[in-house]
Amino acid sequence: MKRMKLRVNHRQLLFLSREETSGNFQREGTLRVGRQEREEQPLIERKGSSECVLTSSSVSDLSEKFCRLRGNLLFILNKQGGKLEEVLLLERCEVMKLPDDDRRLAVSFDSGDPRVFIKCSSSADCTSWLEVLRDANTEMLRRRITHLRTLIDTHTAQHTQQHTHVASVCGGDESLEDAAAAGGAEPAAKVTPLHLRVGVVTVAARVQIQVSVIDTHTHTLRKYCCTEAVQGADDDGVFLTSVSFCGDCPLYHHSRIKVTVYHAEEPTTHTARSFLGFTSFSIRDLLRSKEPHISMSLRTMDGVNEVGEVKVSRLQMEGESEDKTPPEHKCPALCDSLHSSFQDKENSPMMRAVLCAQVCKVYRFQTEDQRWLLVREQMSETPLSFSLPKQLLSALIREHTSRIQEVKELGDLSPHWNELRHDVINHCNHLIGCYQETLAELDKLSASSCFKSSSSKSDKHLQFVPTNLHSQRMEVTSPDSTGVWYEVITVGAPADHHQSFKHGGLKRLLSKHTNHRDSSVSYSRDESSRARELLSSVAQLQPLVFGLAEELLSVSLELNVTRLQQVLDGLTQQTELFVHALKDELVKSALLLIHSQRSDGTSSHAHSNGSLCDSATANQEGQTSLRQQDEYDEEEWDRAWANVAMSLNCIIAMGDRLQGREDHPQEMTSSEQQETTGDTNSQNTASPSSSSASSWQEQLLPLVVTLRDCVREAVDKARTAMTFVVLQGAVTGTVAQGPAHIMLRRHAVFSQALSAVVCGFVLKLYGGLEDQDFLQQLHSVGVLAQFEGLLSTYGDEVGMLEDMEVGVADLSSVAFTVTEAKTEQPDDLLPTLRGAWGSLVVEVPLPPETFGSLPLELREGRLIRVHPVLFNIGINQQQSLAERFGDSSLQERVNQQSCERLRAFCHSLRDTLPHTAGIQSLSDLLSSLDRSLETRKRKNVEVLWIAAMVCRKVNGVRLTSCKSAKDRTAMSVTLEQCVLLRERHTLSQQHFSTALDCMRRDGCRMENVQKNVGSRKFAFSGVQLLTFPKLYRPPDGSFGSSTH
Repeated sequence: MKRMKLRVNHRQLLFLSREETSGNFQREGTLRVGRQEREEQPLIERKGSSECVLTSSSVSDLSEKFCRLRGNLLFILNKQGGKLEEVLLLERCEVMKLPDDDRRLAVSFDSGDPRVFIKCSSSADCTSWLEVLRDANTEMLRRRITHLRTLIDTHTAQHTQQHTHVASVCGGDESLEDAAAAGGAEPAAKVTPLHLRVGVVTVAARVQIQVSVIDTHTHTLRKYCCTEAVQGADDDGVFLTSVSFCGDCPLYHHSRIKVTVYHAEEPTTHTARSFLGFTSFSIRDLLRSKEPHISMSLRTMDGVNEVGEVKVSRLQMEGESEDKTPPEHKCPALCDSLHSSFQDKENSPMMRAVLCAQVCKVYRFQTEDQRWLLVREQMSETPLSFSLPKQLLSALIREHTSRIQEVKELGDLSPHWNELRHDVINHCNHLIGCYQETLAELDKLSASSCFKSSSSKSDKHLQFVPTNLHSQRMEVTSPDSTGVWYEVITVGAPADHHQSFKHGGLKRLLSKHTNHRDSSVSYSRDESSRARELLSSVAQLQPLVFGLAEELLSVSLELNVTRLQQVLDGLTQQTELFVHALKDELVKSALLLIHSQRSDGTSSHAHSNGSLCDSATANQEGQTSLRQQDEYDEEEWDRAWANVAMSLNCIIAMGDRLQGREDHPQEMTSSEQQETTGDTNSQNTASPSSSSASSWQEQLLPLVVTLRDCVREAVDKARTAMTFVVLQGAVTGTVAQGPAHIMLRRHAVFSQALSAVVCGFVLKLYGGLEDQDFLQQLHSVGVLAQFEGLLSTYGDEVGMLEDMEVGVADLSSVAFTVTEAKTEQPDDLLPTLRGAWGSLVVEVPLPPETFGSLPLELREGRLIRVHPVLFNIGINQQQSLAERFGDSSLQERVNQQSCERLRAFCHSLRDTLPHTAGIQSLSDLLSSLDRSLETRKRKNVEVLWIAAMVCRKVNGVRLTSCKSAKDRTAMSVTLEQCVLLRERHTLSQQHFSTALDCMRRDGCRMENVQKNVGSRKFAFSGVQLLTFPKLYRPPDGSFGSSTH
């Protein structure tokens, strides 16, 4: 386009910049100023936000200058009182603060000139400069004049009313809106939701349209959205993504809409966009228009030349309240109504707690019966990206700290086992140090951090944070349905990019470790916990039994029958508790394992004091001892605790004799006593009347000694067995899992997968609170989590897939439970994590009113089990290499195993809830999935499609991943959305490709690319796309390399 030239008088500019005229300057001071280089990419615009993300690359160095602002001229001098270097005319430009630095400003020009960056000395100074620079233009001056005229008219009207309505006079200042209302001016009432259709007629074949909102009261401009229009698509070049102003961008009657048109980037030459023209209109004029649309001239920057025409019409939705649009102006081909509950659900405390930084696009597509679909595409970040990894790190730190304390409390051990204990402690300490360091780094980040970009996936301190995690949601309003939502969670494949994939991923690393380690028995956390409880009980009860036995002997000297019976009752009670504690199969099984390992020469044996020693030192007893070991009796432990019980019975019988309660002492024969007491005989038959105190004690002493020996023997065996269980359990949870770096990798991958699944489950739960069948399914069967992978089986992505396989499988140990939230504050509605590795529970809080409507089982805390499956089909050029020259067996195995788990889940659901809607059609889908897997077709994406259909049939959580959830994921998500529109909402086949290209070129996934890499281009080349399945190829102009 032709650039406008401005003629100025050099001497006049010098005069205006001098200090003599400083009284007329709006602002002056020292700033650091620099320009952006020409090849830098355009601003990254976020819908509904006044901020713009700027990259700092390709920016010239900022140098210190002295700046003076006078009117709309910014004078830049090399120093105060020095030479004038540059003058900026602040017209047709936008001034904004950079989001990553609160001391920096950027001045962007509609002409396409390089942006100017300004750095201030402080945040307050930056805010002050921002205000004056934004006001330093002719357009703002006109608005001020209009605003002042409105105030004058309002004041005049109020002054007139004071003479006729004295009672209406009220003291004090009034706000602008109140004053306008009092003077008869139109109040600042919201006009949202408002849906506009923008058409552009220009000589250009492809144009980009940018829509901005101007608030004439606050004198602010906010960029709202941007899209591309193609001439010939309709009579006037349809604005493919219709502009929808909802609650996130309120409009008023005094608001103005600015439409800026650029030449679109050519798909073949990739030429950057250039300014074409602009126009603006007021909302008041649009609503008052008697025509179905308003037309405006598209003018050049100087306002002289016309370069086209802009037509704007309002898309009136039936069912909207206070409809003042004439019936003939309504769009009869549009859907019947908007989703009536959108505002309620989307703005509910629950949704605000788990979703943030939303980007929204609105489309309208034609159905097969010539009616229209209104499609709202929404992409959101989530604070769960950071909150759940931090909770998991804290839980792992607590778990390993507790495990260290457990093994330290085992007391003295043999050198072999003591060395193993040191290995456990060192292993845990290393992991605790890593986790504490990572947690400290995450805590340093802003509390509002919700997003990890694809460029940060290898950062060490972000190891546990999922890459590019977003919820991708689509709301469809059609003539036959109102507000149907579809969700899919997009996330970079859960993998540890920091440790890289030189030696493979988790599946390969764990397999190597399993093959090289010695086979050893493992104990679960529950069994280790039982062992610690038994050790605690034994440690508490043994002194009580011994103490009461000694007291019994002392009381026997007093010849006090009552006192003797009291002590005997206490001894009986504590000994019975002791025997009950020992009757645990865990002790018996542990003793058998110790003996079997000792017989193999692979372990240690136990001394009577409960400590473990090396078998080599125990080998001094000769061949007789070895034969006795080989002939170990499995009933030995049962006899040990039975001897304690029988010894107690002997003492009770003797007590009864001594008190004269047994008339026939001969009933207890000497052979019975010999069996239970060894060398003790039954010659004590004296009655209390004839026995002396010494004879009482003499008769009780051998029995008490026998009881103590039996208790001591049982305690030693139990302590040995339980020490073995606790130590072996600690080994199982630490050293046996692999080296510390493998454990760290596994926990990091799991953290990424967990964050994504929790986000998906929460959205699925919120959307199904009124579906009783779904709620019943949750507590009776569980929820399916279906991961869709697009990774190749070639190069580093093999390691990513191996990581992802293990991470997804580990989710099977996770459960959800629903709790009642304390308040409706966002922090109280965020899911929380409890439990330990292998038994983690995610608590999902709901507001009290919502919680009270749940089924009783969920309100009582019934666990909701997770059933994860992973289906992967590589689609890029590397997968072509793998299929021709490499190996895709990993993908085949993963898909086959997931198919079996998916079938098991569906059968369980069918058996438990046979009347669930659509349950009978699952058999056909599963059969189709089997056939697709058996065909071994290259890049058989049909496997992914069928798996996704099954997932939606069973109300599962859908997740899609590629390397960074940016490019291939965008192709998959947009394809799935269009297929859903075609299959479930009768999107016409002839508009299918148009809708698919529109979503990929102008939809939310393009915004995702830009926020990740700073470029509106998918990272594909034309040659690479030749290897992609046809439906996974983006439209021309939306892919390629670009500088960012």
